[in-house]
Amino acid sequence: MRNALQRLFFTLAAAAIPLTAGAQDEVRLPDLGSSANALLSPREADEYGAGMLRQMHALDMVLDDALLDQYINDLGFRLVASSDRPKDKFSFFIVRDNQINAFAAPGGYIGVNSGLIAITDSESELAGVIAHEIGHITQNHLYRAFEDSKKNGPLMALILLGAIAAGAGSHSGDAAPAVLMGGQSLLMQRSINFTRKDETEADRVGIQTLANAGFNPEAMAGFFERMQDTMRTGAGASEDAVPEFLQTHPVTMNRISDAKARARVLETQLAQRPRQPTLDKATWEKSTAPVIYVQDPTKILAGGKVVQRNGPGDTYALMRERARVLSGDALRLATYYEQNLKHKDFDTAANRYGYALSLIRTNRGTQAAGQLQPLVDAQPDSVVLRLAMADAWVDAGRRADAMIIYKQLHANSPQNRAVALGYAQALVATGAKDASRQAVAMLKPMLDNSDDPELYRTFGRASELAGDNIRASEAYADSAYLSGRPFDAMEQLRRLLKRDDLDYYQRSRIQARISDLTPLLLELRKRRIQTDDNPDGRGQQGM
Repeated sequence: MRNALQRLFFTLAAAAIPLTAGAQDEVRLPDLGSSANALLSPREADEYGAGMLRQMHALDMVLDDALLDQYINDLGFRLVASSDRPKDKFSFFIVRDNQINAFAAPGGYIGVNSGLIAITDSESELAGVIAHEIGHITQNHLYRAFEDSKKNGPLMALILLGAIAAGAGSHSGDAAPAVLMGGQSLLMQRSINFTRKDETEADRVGIQTLANAGFNPEAMAGFFERMQDTMRTGAGASEDAVPEFLQTHPVTMNRISDAKARARVLETQLAQRPRQPTLDKATWEKSTAPVIYVQDPTKILAGGKVVQRNGPGDTYALMRERARVLSGDALRLATYYEQNLKHKDFDTAANRYGYALSLIRTNRGTQAAGQLQPLVDAQPDSVVLRLAMADAWVDAGRRADAMIIYKQLHANSPQNRAVALGYAQALVATGAKDASRQAVAMLKPMLDNSDDPELYRTFGRASELAGDNIRASEAYADSAYLSGRPFDAMEQLRRLLKRDDLDYYQRSRIQARISDLTPLLLELRKRRIQTDDNPDGRGQQGM
């Protein structure tokens, strides 16, 4: 049922470009950016994008992993800071879906499927996809595409949210299609599409952004070309067997040629003058990129140190395999890695890392540590590899060894969210009050910049064990809200407000949260939009 909902979600999130009769040079490829949006105010757009993300959390469609979240946002904001509108608001996340796709949504929300990450061949290719999505937003294509649909746009946003929520509260796959029937026909009637001109413009702007950020400007065209080869290879397959993005998102040979030509022009320009980063420190400091994602902008300005491709220091390659493992069948992937690592060409550090992760996820921590140790020896400063080793020791029951690694990593990188979360979870697992207080102190500064439900859940459990039940209840409510259960969050806050041991500041905090939630819940109830904790769409009485 979840796959059906995802297909419906992306059908509405993407406005397909229709083929013209007799077009001979078109191949059904992803436009990587046909994303539905309405002519909304910036605040409405942000509220819609945030609501969409919460509903995707409720359906377990978001790959919640602190390392991957940090990586995709680091990469995304590196591109944003190198774009022509570095002050625009953006948020990047990974969709738990093996389909090859990416999309942009109102409010600057950009989702990249784990399947797309897994199929990329280089970080520049992945950056090219994200840069294209950024281009659609910075060039206002989302608004222009719906310029003549000012009334229908907001309606479609609500229909979309209702469809996702209907699936979350239903035991059959029929609820979401029923909700969407009216919306789909509305889209057909209004003929809302990106134009080929928009697609080409997003390509060109994206290629410029790639070059500005220090990536290979030819990577976008290269990715399209590889997808074209994939399509040709599967030309004999039935329509049902062809991936959905190949059926609904066309790209032309002219578009590929134009992307190549643009990239070569940029390369020629760069070759004719000394390479200087187009992003200077002053520009970076004016960017809206959260500091938590890029602690040291000089690494971006200097381009970072060169690492061996597919070596233990190649973060992109490690993250690609991490996305593959965390979104797939760990047992099947463990077999896949084990069998293929016998071949010399496949035996890379990234694939060894992927194998170790699949072993950890199938409770074979000691074996995983054996795979990781040579990688850690080769790259002792790698946070990614050392975190994996700590996870392996936890799974193997060697908690003391894991704690040594967590403690060292946190001392070296106190602002690293993935390190803090892993360390805090290990401390909480001890059940000790002092350890839990340490976890609370570690996580508390990170809550303001996070929409990760797991971070709030861990903070809540740590607070509970530390003896602060009020703060724990607040955190659990926040986690419920971010997980797409706003009515559950409201109920928890109301119960908490009835306690007679609240001090002035605690009561004020809780009342402020209730005030923030009330308009959203009233709107959901008014429009009978279902959520996981409100399957009939009626909401709680007495609001």
